[in-house]
Amino acid sequence: MSLESLQDIWLTYQSTVAFIGLNGLLALSVYTTLSCGQLSLAQAGFMAIGAYASTILTFHTGLPFAVNLAVATLLPALVAIPLGLPVLRLKGVFLAIATIGFGEVVRLFFVNLDFTNGALGLTAVPQRTSMWMIYAALGAALFVLWRIRGSRTGHALEAIREDEPAARTMGIDAARYKLAMLALGASFAGLAGALEAHYTYMVSPSTYSFSRVVDMLVYAVVGGTGVFYGPVVGATFLTALPEVLREVSSRIGLAPGPVRLFVNGLVLLLVILFLPEGISSLPRRVRGALQARRRARAS
Repeated sequence: MSLESLQDIWLTYQSTVAFIGLNGLLALSVYTTLSCGQLSLAQAGFMAIGAYASTILTFHTGLPFAVNLAVATLLPALVAIPLGLPVLRLKGVFLAIATIGFGEVVRLFFVNLDFTNGALGLTAVPQRTSMWMIYAALGAALFVLWRIRGSRTGHALEAIREDEPAARTMGIDAARYKLAMLALGASFAGLAGALEAHYTYMVSPSTYSFSRVVDMLVYAVVGGTGVFYGPVVGATFLTALPEVLREVSSRIGLAPGPVRLFVNGLVLLLVILFLPEGISSLPRRVRGALQARRRARAS
């Protein structure tokens, strides 16, 4: 294969590679609260805050892009703290509904502002996001979660997820840990929003609708939330899958849209039925099956 062919392939799939990183970061933002047994669906709102904050700073200030990204990361975390104080008292579906409501309030807030251009959003955003920035952000998020996993905080989060009342009786401040993970997830989502806005040249309120947070949740579920990197596996698989289906559909003469929807639904159903711990658990399950077979043969 010639160098020109490799360059053509890279240009064709460069956007897919970028969105694998962005979607992986968004999936991790959902995982942070799932790691302590909480289902927060506010990530689209946090993502919108980060995207609009960085874009407005880019248009109206001469600050370096790194400063804009820092603001887009910290501002959603600061918003998450007063939000989390009341809503994290809720459980299960009630928490999910409350955080969905927050996301819609944020979206409508930006729709009704004149300086954000309302429902049309902001266009001609300078493209300052590069591929290395996206994967540096994803790597940093994975590093933070890896450090949390084996720490005292990680053990406390696991205890809260398994049995919160029992964790509280052991002296674990469940409210503080849940609030911290909500803020951490908000910072991931805000950073992803800022990076995406400066990669796609635009910010639109429709980008941060409820369907976007459902996508984030599906990435995490399909990849698996039993390990910190599972959501990234799910995001990689489900972001690359449409491109594969598009190529296959074009070869067999089918419309790619219906095929993609059918296969996405089928994959989600199969994962829920046969891999409840997600795709990331597949190697471990295969190793366990092989070890069991070897032990059976040895006996």
